[in-house]
Amino acid sequence: MSALPPGSIIGIIGGGQLGRMLGMAAAQLGYRAHIYAPEESGPAADTCAAWTQGAYEDADRLGAFADAVDVLTYEFENVDSGAMETLSQHGLVRPGVEALRIAQDRLKEKRFVTDLGVTTAPFAAVDSLADLEAVLTRIGTPSILKTNRFGYDGKGQVRLHAADEAVAAWEAVKGQPCILEGFVTFDAEFSVILVRGTEGEVRFWDSPHNVHVNGILSTSTLPAGPLIRAQVEPARHLARKVAEALDYVGVLTLEFFATAHGPVFNEMAPRVHNSGHWTIEGAVTSQFENHIRAICGLPLGDTKLAAEGVNMRNLIGEDAHQWQEILADPANHLHLYGKHGARAGRKMGHVTRLEL
Repeated sequence: MSALPPGSIIGIIGGGQLGRMLGMAAAQLGYRAHIYAPEESGPAADTCAAWTQGAYEDADRLGAFADAVDVLTYEFENVDSGAMETLSQHGLVRPGVEALRIAQDRLKEKRFVTDLGVTTAPFAAVDSLADLEAVLTRIGTPSILKTNRFGYDGKGQVRLHAADEAVAAWEAVKGQPCILEGFVTFDAEFSVILVRGTEGEVRFWDSPHNVHVNGILSTSTLPAGPLIRAQVEPARHLARKVAEALDYVGVLTLEFFATAHGPVFNEMAPRVHNSGHWTIEGAVTSQFENHIRAICGLPLGDTKLAAEGVNMRNLIGEDAHQWQEILADPANHLHLYGKHGARAGRKMGHVTRLEL
């Protein structure tokens, strides 16, 4: 496929903040973004040219949407893969549906990366309370019970500190198919964010040191410390293997634990990622622009740092009310997502501070 010319329409599944920032990047390059989502509106409505409201199960509406755009992408992985299969029958989906199918199922994801030689925490499938009790004897505690599907930002997860907590944990996940993961002793968390073009070219951004609070990313800081820097190259090697195995096109994120024995894979996201929001001001080309470039068949942009140091902080809940204080510091770059209702645990925006 030749590169899509400016003026083409990019279809985006999902209308949240990632769709919003993808829409902004698309407009900068002369494209128009068209959202498909079950909601009537959302953060992406402010920056995209069109919005189609429809259920992900509505094959006819999905097909009509796909026929109205020139390329399709998605802003998050919690979309039924059946919907994406429908879309792929009508148009070009980037990244491909296989990446989505693997990333949205934690068990499939772990098996996929281990087959590629990637180190993960010990894990086992759990489909019943009896399964949980059995695998706890092997994996032990502390461990984490996670629903296979539709969990993010700490949702769908229960930590077990002792084997006698099995019943309560199983009730907490409401008997859904799960994976039990052994606890990893780590010193830091970091992410590898890459972009892969249609011809197989891969570029990496610098890896930030990520800090999570209550399962939600709090800060991403660059440059990372020496432990992370020492583990970035082997982690990049693994991430490249994943991208090539999937014949991936677009931005791909893999999260890792930095341990005394090397990087340990945590999870992957087949999309632009919260830990890459710093790239909007902190890199020569942002993750959002490079994702648009990749899926449209354009040359990839430079991913080098644009500052000596970068710190990105998520604005969670009422943190977004600090906008005036944040803007009082001229080194800050504020991004608010246009969401209504600053409830606890909700990502309302982020602020990036550059050290030049």
